[in-house]
Amino acid sequence: MSFLKSIEQEQILHTGTTTIGIKCVDGVVLASDHRAVAGYYVAHKHTKKIYKLADHIATTIAGVVADAQKLIDYMVAEYNLYKLSYMKPIPVKAAASLYAYYLFSRRWFPFLTQTIIGGVDESGPHVYTLDAVGSLIEENTICATGSGTPFALGVLEDAYFENITIKDAIPIAIHAVRSSIERDIGSGNGIDVIFIDKEKGYNEISDQVITTELKKIGKEL
Repeated sequence: MSFLKSIEQEQILHTGTTTIGIKCVDGVVLASDHRAVAGYYVAHKHTKKIYKLADHIATTIAGVVADAQKLIDYMVAEYNLYKLSYMKPIPVKAAASLYAYYLFSRRWFPFLTQTIIGGVDESGPHVYTLDAVGSLIEENTICATGSGTPFALGVLEDAYFENITIKDAIPIAIHAVRSSIERDIGSGNGIDVIFIDKEKGYNEISDQVITTELKKIGKEL
C-alpha cells in the first residue's frame, strides 16, 4: 500500500458528520448533527458544528475539528477588523472569499475541512461551499457536507421548492439531518438548526421546536 493511499484511507475513516445549507428568499438555514467520530469510535456526542462568525454570517464545519476551529478564530478576528475599519458589516461574498483565501494559502499543508458559509447582507441571502484547498462555489438552492451528504440530499432534493421561505425550510432541514442520522454511522446524537434573516440576524432554533417537528413524522432524537 502506498503512503498516499494510506493517508487517503485514514482521512475517509476518520471523518463523519452531516451539515446542510438552504438558501431561502428571506434568508438562509443551516443545520447539523451533534456526533464527532474517530473512525468507528464515537468521540463526542454533543459537538458544535454551526458557528456564528458575525451577526449576519454563520458557518458549518465538517472534517478535522482543530483545523476548523482555528479557521473560525481567524475569520471572526478578520470580520471584526473589517467592521472596525469600514464601519459596516463585511459582505457575505467578501467573507467567503477571505475564508477561501486562507484555505488556498495553505493548500500544500491544507486545513482538512469542508465548509458551508451562509449569511444575509444588502444584496440578499447567500450560501457558499468551500473545500480544503479553497474552492469557492455559491449555491443557489441547497447543499450538504460530510459523510451523511447522500442521505441528506435525498430529502433536500425531494422537498425543496422555488422561492422557499425560512419557515418552510426549517422542517426540511430537520428531516434531512434526521434521515442522515438513521443511515450514516458518522452522524447522530441530536440536531442543531439556525437561520439568518435581514431583520433578526443569527437565530438558533430551540430543541423543543426540533422535537415537535420530528414528532409530526413519528420520529425522535
